[in-house]
Amino acid sequence: MNYTKRLCYLVALVAATAGLPARAQTPFVARSSPSMTPPVSNMPPAAMASPEASAAIGSDSSDTILTIKKRVDEVNVLFIATDHHGKFVRNLTQGDFTILDDHQPPQSIVNFRRETDLPLELGLLVDTSGSVHSRFDFEQEAAVSFLQHTLRANFDKAFVMGFSSHSQVTQDFTDSVRLLETGVRTLHNGGGTALYDAIYRACREKLSKDKADHPVRRAIIVVSDGEDNQSEVTRGAAIEMAQRSEVIIYAISTDDSGLILRGDKSLQQLADATGGRAFFPFKMKDIKNSFAAIEDELRSQYVVSYRPANFDADGRYRSIEITALKKDLQVRARKGYYAPRQ
Repeated sequence: MNYTKRLCYLVALVAATAGLPARAQTPFVARSSPSMTPPVSNMPPAAMASPEASAAIGSDSSDTILTIKKRVDEVNVLFIATDHHGKFVRNLTQGDFTILDDHQPPQSIVNFRRETDLPLELGLLVDTSGSVHSRFDFEQEAAVSFLQHTLRANFDKAFVMGFSSHSQVTQDFTDSVRLLETGVRTLHNGGGTALYDAIYRACREKLSKDKADHPVRRAIIVVSDGEDNQSEVTRGAAIEMAQRSEVIIYAISTDDSGLILRGDKSLQQLADATGGRAFFPFKMKDIKNSFAAIEDELRSQYVVSYRPANFDADGRYRSIEITALKKDLQVRARKGYYAPRQ
């Protein structure tokens, strides 16, 4: 009997441990994320990439397949080059520019190319406050015309957001111009203005680079007089969110006074900080010209990818300066970015 009991005990023990080798070989999946995405683990990047770290993670008692995001210290910058007449220059090479990151030349240039065919992710932000009443209908028509000429079916997409005291998405991301047109025409004006809140929300919720699974060009077109009187976030916070999301801001002023007002300066600052452009059309027909200029610019950009020198994942702001070596050329790019935090 003792022999039989011992045999039963050994059989039970073998059965209980038979699954352990398979659990120890739980697959470890390491995937790379877009540029500058910090690791989701508390371990340092060097440890995450090591075989020892992989083995330790793989031997965890959980059956869950782990996904590790590896941070790549690589910066991508879209920029525009124009001549002294303001016309786009489209035949330049890497040697025509100097680049400074945090006031230092990059450690290395990874890629330089003219970028005309990236998919577009656009946010059309229309000021519906009472102050834009006189031009509102015409602005809607110009916005619809812009979408009709710019969006390519099954390739680009856009959303429509109206804002006054609060922002409201009247049409979510789609490549259907018909649906976007409906979203534009359902906007109704009236109320105060929370411009900065709208930009902050659009960048964080709709255009965050962390949401992108492929290279895209993200931009916001703001149609507003720039007079913000009800936002909870500051202009600086809105700019920071746009820079973190790598979103270019284009602004079309609805002010027809002919004067340079505080709102105009705000629109200019939003555009300058993100590498965009502000337009101040005085006549109604010039609004359509502004939209046409934005459409042309979205197809006329360069992109440079580089690895910064002396880079630390400390979360601080780093400036970007791109300068053309030819004196008659002007470069427009975002002013900087925020490094990932370790």
